[in-house]
Amino acid sequence: MPIRKIALCAAAMTVAATSFASARPDTRKMTCAQTQALIQSQHAAVLSTGPNTYDRYVRQFGNECDAPSVPMVAYVPTSGGQCMVYRCDEPSPQVPN
Repeated sequence: MPIRKIALCAAAMTVAATSFASARPDTRKMTCAQTQALIQSQHAAVLSTGPNTYDRYVRQFGNECDAPSVPMVAYVPTSGGQCMVYRCDEPSPQVPN
């Protein structure tokens, strides 16, 4: 009986992990406008950008990034091609002239 419970628990964990991964919105299945609107409406969103890739994207203006990070331009694949969004990143140091 304990082996059956372990097998059921393992199966439940596999289903839960698969459901969690599929619950993350995939930019490749959305238009650019849909992707940008989702980020704007939630202020920040973790989005899948490929079979094994994801990242957190944010609004251009707001306090979704922890200092010293700021919203920086990034491009994600969408159903219509590449789409400009913002991701928290540290700005490059400025080189004096």
